[in-house]
Amino acid sequence: MSSRYDPQAAEAKWREAWDKADIFRAKSPAEAPGKPKSYVLEMFPYPSGRIHMGHVRNYAMGDVVARHRRAHGHNVLHPMGWDAFGLPAENAAIERGVHPGEWTYKNIDSMRAQLQKLGLTLDWSREFATCDEDYYGEQQRIFLTLLKAGLAYRKASKVNWDPVDNTVLANEQVIDGKGWRSGAEVEQRELTQWFLKITHYADELLDGIDTLENWPEKVRIMQANWIGRSEGLQMRFPFEGDVPAGYEDGIEIFTTRPDTLFGASFIALSPDHPLTVELAASNSEIQDFRNACARIGTSEEAIEKAEKIGLDTGLRVSHPFDPSIKLPVWTANFVLMGYGTGAIFACPAHDQRDLDFARKYDLPVRPVVLPSEADAGTFTVDTEAYVGPGKIFNSSFLDGLDIDAAKTEAVSKIEAMGLGEGKVNYRLRDWGVSRQRYWGCPIPIIHCAGCGAVPVPEQDLPVTLPKDVSFEKPGNPLAHHPSWRHVDCPKCGAKAERETDTLDTFVDSSWYYIRFASESDREERGYWLPVDQYVGGVEHAVLHLLYSRFIARAMRDVGELDLPSGEPFSGLFTQGMVTHETYKGPDGKWVEPSEVERQGDTLILKSSGEAVTAGPIEKMSKSKRNVIDPDEIISTFGADTARWFVLSDSPPERDVEWTQSGAEGAARYVQRVWALFAKLGDAGEAPASEKPTPLVKYSHRTAAAIDKAIREFRFNAAIAACHDWVNTLKKAETSSEESLASQRASARMLAVCLMPFMPHLAEECWDALGEDGFVSEAAWPESDPALMAENTMTLPIQVNGKRRGEIEVENSTPSQDIEKIALASPDISDFIAGKEIKKVIVVPGRIVNIVAA
Repeated sequence: MSSRYDPQAAEAKWREAWDKADIFRAKSPAEAPGKPKSYVLEMFPYPSGRIHMGHVRNYAMGDVVARHRRAHGHNVLHPMGWDAFGLPAENAAIERGVHPGEWTYKNIDSMRAQLQKLGLTLDWSREFATCDEDYYGEQQRIFLTLLKAGLAYRKASKVNWDPVDNTVLANEQVIDGKGWRSGAEVEQRELTQWFLKITHYADELLDGIDTLENWPEKVRIMQANWIGRSEGLQMRFPFEGDVPAGYEDGIEIFTTRPDTLFGASFIALSPDHPLTVELAASNSEIQDFRNACARIGTSEEAIEKAEKIGLDTGLRVSHPFDPSIKLPVWTANFVLMGYGTGAIFACPAHDQRDLDFARKYDLPVRPVVLPSEADAGTFTVDTEAYVGPGKIFNSSFLDGLDIDAAKTEAVSKIEAMGLGEGKVNYRLRDWGVSRQRYWGCPIPIIHCAGCGAVPVPEQDLPVTLPKDVSFEKPGNPLAHHPSWRHVDCPKCGAKAERETDTLDTFVDSSWYYIRFASESDREERGYWLPVDQYVGGVEHAVLHLLYSRFIARAMRDVGELDLPSGEPFSGLFTQGMVTHETYKGPDGKWVEPSEVERQGDTLILKSSGEAVTAGPIEKMSKSKRNVIDPDEIISTFGADTARWFVLSDSPPERDVEWTQSGAEGAARYVQRVWALFAKLGDAGEAPASEKPTPLVKYSHRTAAAIDKAIREFRFNAAIAACHDWVNTLKKAETSSEESLASQRASARMLAVCLMPFMPHLAEECWDALGEDGFVSEAAWPESDPALMAENTMTLPIQVNGKRRGEIEVENSTPSQDIEKIALASPDISDFIAGKEIKKVIVVPGRIVNIVAA
């Protein structure tokens, strides 16, 4: 056999063989009776046109799991598709003068070809893109089913509005108060939007987190915080003096800290509170304030970062526990209309936002929670609110109670006064799914002047996007299309118009895992779901995962899905990013790694020899130009080298730095593995020893360790064990104690254990040993417990104080026999040759020391 492994030839050969045999197609339940199922899924990619090393790492991780479970006899579903709708395609259409669909499908073709080079066990027969008409047609049907069940509805809502692009922007698309594409000052507008009723499942979504034992704890915490269940008090503060019409019973607030009511300094209304809006109608100063707040954006993050500003409305309320205390009513930009009632009472001493506001506007700060070590007569709050434990003071009947007891007592008192009641609130808000853009799933609704919002009849689905659209005008091309939106009402036949909003692309990705399980067969969907192992970035820890959990429950409840728990992903792993050093040329601009050459400790531009400055190691990004093209790596070293390196150099949950030297090291390892197998293949078969050799025992232990490491997502530990195994086998090549049969038996086990990481090389090695079939279909080595038992020990050998080798002996071996075995070890022969052995010291169970002169 060739002593040099050619990755390009071998990888192409085995991919073709796998495809021809169709070995990675998921079997139906009837085709795999008695087999456990495993649904392995990585978050599907957006078809931007090129894969990057982050894709390589993400899909290699999922592939390790899929191959490992297949080797354990599982019927594996490991599909691939494309999250294909969205604004980037519209941007490309505008910039390049092409249709978004043309750009998208061309990118899909390019990325599919790249992914297929990686040797992934993907079932391409289930491939789809979310922009396929049959996919979004089914999504439209699901939307109408949810509408009928009351889980979808329409209402007016505050949105980020780009006045140049004439479209709603997601919070993430508002940068420093400006539209990310147009650069225009974003406004807050109230538009009629479509919503999905995720709040209907708030408690179930929260309770379900406790069942997700195979999810990262940080993701579970993020989900719980986003849902944000809080117990508190909803109550009214009666107005003093002038009482606004409709507020005769007072202004209603929600608080989670009723224990601090005696520390109240002012009432704050959201700029969007109905009372604020009412006051603004006759007060230009309040209206100007509302306009200023509208330019900040709608996200909590934007509001939190913004300077705290407010305006005194002139209204006053009385304190429910002490009517002699009069509190001013302000409107403030840090109060959200979407949470609670859109109004709060402020206790500056024990809330930092309230304190910052109070100090700015010279409002009272009255401490009412006393730290255990503080003195009630001298305790004050300056610039930092006290939010820790303590006893209540300065609070009349609450004095001396701890915080929890004071909350209970305050709620009871307010309820007895008829001014409010204890209530549970949620941070979670219903999901606004309307988007004013073309490249998305059309919302299947027809608006009729007489009949209102009418669902498109199911037989008329899908409502497809028109192909002849223009992006010359700002805004949504569907809204100014000359004919598409004009239809007859399905109910009365009158002239009507289609809904021109399309669905948020998060909707597309909230049920795609269900479609992978089956196009429409509910029984097959029930067989495959939930996803057993989901792999993806932590950036999707909240919205995508929360929306998917909601949609699974909604589809369950409307009879579309057999998934009693409602949890779509039983296991979740969030991988780290792939990073690379950044470089800047002499002009201060970013330089690609491929343009840089290292000469000793100096970096230079290949083209000119000018000096290059190395910058920080960062996530690979086009903007910093520190991206490594996987195609270049594959064409140079092979796909297995790329897979091996991104999995070996760091624990999978952490970032991994891509380095050229690391890739070269992985490529050298590939050649070492091949040289070993090629030699064993050329040696042919040999009679097996009746007694298990130390090498066979070692192989059983190591295979079990690799198996455990893969199950625990410690891929780097599994790879380290593979390195050690190859070294052990190479040593055994020249050992008289190891028979060729033992070496070949060990190598067969090693090939299977290498297969999840370097599948092409493993196939070539399997073939070199003369094994039948594909190693990709071989069973995982079954480790014999008797052979794994620690009845042997490995002892290092030192010669004149330096470690020169090791031996493996039975635990019961006498010291005089250990001495003889150590002296006969080929590891130390060069170090004692021609020397006199002065002394041999055997430390039982520890070490062998040889003194030679």
